Amino acid sequence: MSVGYKDDQNDWVTVCLKYLLFVFNFLFWMGGAAVLGVGVWTLVAKSDYLSLLASSTFAVSAYILILAGSLVVVTGFLGCCAVIREQRSCLSTYFICLLFIFLIELVAGVLAYVYYQRLSEELKQHLNHTMTENYAQPGKEAVTFAVDSLQQDFKCCGSNNSHDWTVSKYVVSGQAEGRAVPDSCCKTITPHCGKRDHPSNIYKVEGGCITKLEKFLADHLLVIGAVGIGVACLQQGAIYKFPVDNTSVCNSIKTTS
Repeated sequence: MSVGYKDDQNDWVTVCLKYLLFVFNFLFWMGGAAVLGVGVWTLVAKSDYLSLLASSTFAVSAYILILAGSLVVVTGFLGCCAVIREQRSCLSTYFICLLFIFLIELVAGVLAYVYYQRLSEELKQHLNHTMTENYAQPGKEAVTFAVDSLQQDFKCCGSNNSHDWTVSKYVVSGQAEGRAVPDSCCKTITPHCGKRDHPSNIYKVEGGCITKLEKFLADHLLVIGAVGIGVACLQQGAIYKFPVDNTSVCNSIKTTS
């Protein structure tokens, strides 16, 4: 009777461990999906503005999140299948892969946080130069499109204010054809509407486009940092607190196969 009782107890413990592992793995998968979603959202939402930044850290952080999220989603799915089907292969390698992926997530979060600290200074140093020197210039179509999108989306004109355009290559060289500002500064865009730079016709926002773009990027960087660091810490904490050794889980699954 005692042997049969112990066997039943071992079977019950094995089943509990197996499904507990499945629950943890599912949570990891959900975390990976969240990280992937944030990475894609960051690049898709206003990705045109990336050409206006001197540093690629913003884009790199998003790409790292996408990579980490994709790996977690794939690895998590395979882990769930392994637990459900009670495969004999040990899951220790699976846990090592997860730890490596969580480290990648942590790196993305730290990068986003570091870049957030120097974002304002970078924009002040480079945005005005990029807009005034590259707008409507040969080979700078991406910058031109980004500037037009920026001014229309955020309802602003110029880096600091609309007067920035008076010293731009676009206006000084005569490419503007008499415009004081690009047509994208206009509240209602019509051909050559930029000739009249009155506040009733163009956007005269305090702080210019720098303030608007800085807030937009800062909000995104905070999300990237919070998701990257937060999800990584939660996932690693879950592994650390997992109630049994990885090897014992593997052995338990082996005994049921």
